[in-house]
Amino acid sequence: MSQITTHILDTAKGKPAAGVDIALLQQAGDNWREIARGVTNSDGRIPDLLPREKQFELGVYKMKFYTQEYFAQDGTANFYPFVEIVFNVASNEHYHVPLLLNPFGYSTYRGS
Repeated sequence: MSQITTHILDTAKGKPAAGVDIALLQQAGDNWREIARGVTNSDGRIPDLLPREKQFELGVYKMKFYTQEYFAQDGTANFYPFVEIVFNVASNEHYHVPLLLNPFGYSTYRGS
């Protein structure tokens, strides 16, 4: 399994959010460098964003969820064109970053 995984649940529909583009970026000084990109599967997950053998360097990362395109697929009006979740990698353990999403709000937490 990848050291980082994600899952998006569309809480308005009560279903996984499939087809959402996600970029993983690493902080480099005042800038961000994209290190991986993927699209959620039919279960709203990306289980292999990083190759299994790839390990995070310690530091600050963010996942950028391109939500505008997801909501546009079925003509749903929405407030957030994208969601960015910034997090700190302080060890070599597994990181699961879930997103609970609806057209006018979102929440997240550190999953397991």
